[in-house]
Amino acid sequence: MRRAKTRVQAPPASPEMLVERLRALLDAERVVGDLRRYFGIGRPPGATAFTGSRFEHLAGGGDRPEVADRITADDLVAVQTLSVTVRAPVALAILEGPLGVRLSGLLQAIPRDMDMVEADASDLAPGSPAGRAWHLLEGQSDVGWVIAGKLLARKRPRLLPVYDNVVRCALGRPRPSFWVALHAALRADDGSLNRQLLALRQTAGLPETVSALRVCDVAVWMGHRAEGHACPR
Repeated sequence: MRRAKTRVQAPPASPEMLVERLRALLDAERVVGDLRRYFGIGRPPGATAFTGSRFEHLAGGGDRPEVADRITADDLVAVQTLSVTVRAPVALAILEGPLGVRLSGLLQAIPRDMDMVEADASDLAPGSPAGRAWHLLEGQSDVGWVIAGKLLARKRPRLLPVYDNVVRCALGRPRPSFWVALHAALRADDGSLNRQLLALRQTAGLPETVSALRVCDVAVWMGHRAEGHACPR
């Protein structure tokens, strides 16, 4: 159920401000319960988890070796669990056309077995293979920045975060990009924020296949909605 009142947070001006906002959301008493509820941990018989709990796990995951460097039909279904849909013309161009070939070439150059906190800022910059893949997808008709980000988060869940309207409403629009700002935030203070995300994953009983980035996304999304914001997913 949506609530009528929406309060938009000011865009963070620095990684320090981004860390401060993330800490406020991650330190809330409800976070572990929110994570367990989202992923269906300990749910009673008949209760269902959020569809997004299948995002990274559907069909074994988008980053498993045999499909890591191409976008598959399973990936297109997976993003639907996060309430977006890739329209048929673009889906066909990805699965059977030159768009898919171009994306595959870029995916081959994006590290698969690397967490964002371990990456260099250059791995996330606009001119990097990941940045070029995002711009290629974002520029397609009826795709845009939200779907582009979710597709790439499916392919590289440890390296690239989900960033959509709810997360932007909660954390703002840092410069030069959300990826670069989050990377700096995760590395600040000797990686303390990343360690907090991993600790939350363990406390909530989530599998290790749920990345630190996904723990962050779910915690922010659930917490921001609980604060009374009505941001579209």
